[in-house]
Amino acid sequence: MSATNPQPGPYDPNQYGTPQPPGQPPQYPAGAGYPAAPPVYPGGPTGMPVQQSNGMGTAALVCGIIGLVCGITYFLWVFAIVLGILAIIFGAVGKGKASRGEANNGGSATAGLVCGIVGMVIPAIYLLALDAALDSIF
Repeated sequence: MSATNPQPGPYDPNQYGTPQPPGQPPQYPAGAGYPAAPPVYPGGPTGMPVQQSNGMGTAALVCGIIGLVCGITYFLWVFAIVLGILAIIFGAVGKGKASRGEANNGGSATAGLVCGIVGMVIPAIYLLALDAALDSIF
């Protein structure tokens, strides 16, 4: 066994060249730069695909359905009006995103918008009927 040519260990100080004096930029061996970028082909993908944001349409549908159920039950009419307003706002924003191509659930946004409007109209009819009934009694 000869010790004249030892195998390099995990850190070999001669592997990266000789140390440079302080104040000078380091000198790297030729060809040690970054690899070349892959070629860009026409018609190929130019970046990451756009992530669809379907949250507004889904929120409109959920608020609209819950608001509609609250509107049907007479004693929850306050919740029906609040959830109806939220469903109308979320539905309008969701339909705008769907028309711009940022979302793909325009149908859910439209359904939430309609359910929110109906959920607000039903308590209004209840209140008008109650007012008419009270006027006829008193």
